[in-house]
Amino acid sequence: MNSLFDIKGKNILITGGTGVLGSEWSTYLAAQGAHLIVLGRALEDAQEIVEQITSDGNQAIGFGCDVTNEEGLKRVAALVRSQIGSLDVLINAAGGNMAGATITPEQTVLDSDVEALRKIIDLNYVGTYLSVKSFLPLFLDTKKGSIINISSMSAERPLTRVMGYSSSKAAVDNLTKWLAVEFAQKYGPQMRVNALAPGFFLTKQNKELLTNTDGSYTERANTIISNTPMNRFGQPNELLGAMHYLCSEASQFVTGTIMAIDGGFSAYSGV
Repeated sequence: MNSLFDIKGKNILITGGTGVLGSEWSTYLAAQGAHLIVLGRALEDAQEIVEQITSDGNQAIGFGCDVTNEEGLKRVAALVRSQIGSLDVLINAAGGNMAGATITPEQTVLDSDVEALRKIIDLNYVGTYLSVKSFLPLFLDTKKGSIINISSMSAERPLTRVMGYSSSKAAVDNLTKWLAVEFAQKYGPQMRVNALAPGFFLTKQNKELLTNTDGSYTERANTIISNTPMNRFGQPNELLGAMHYLCSEASQFVTGTIMAIDGGFSAYSGV
């Protein structure tokens, strides 16, 4: 492998490392020789991913922490400092959605739940901000590293139903660009901040929304496919190349970008 793409020996911390996509990223990056620090909301879930990684002969440690808990994040940062020393990459993969911040076809905004909306903003936006704030000191010895946030196609093109999720991911996009400028100006050109914006991937989380019991696509799924030039959903492993690139020195002049991995969805007007 070209040395620019080599991530062997890099210390990579991933929040949400126990999720559907986060766990796949964790195991992949560890298999490439990186030392993974897996952060999950539940310690036992993080330990399960760590066991999968180490059973394959790769390196990982795990911690349990809610990314909306600043004191908890600071405790994890102190443990990482004592056990690992410093970080090369931070991946902010913790995030999600919940029913109260979603507007179904039978509902209107009048049915929305402001407390659910606050929780989604806390999880997706504040959780990303607090993770950056808490783990940033682990980059400052060298003033070098890559921070990767996770956005969504719903940030750029708001989707029906997912009101809270779309709004919070749009805020993550703005935060990503703001931090990229801030860090380059304050810490130098080797501190980079970017985001991945996945399009539509079939996962356990959205299976009921996008597929019928017989495996056929729902009306919403068919609408997505018709607006995706590649005419299909993505596979989780199709995010790995972009993630690897942003972790590596191959992207050393890339900062402030929101990288779409969406089969062309964001480029298509529908006409």
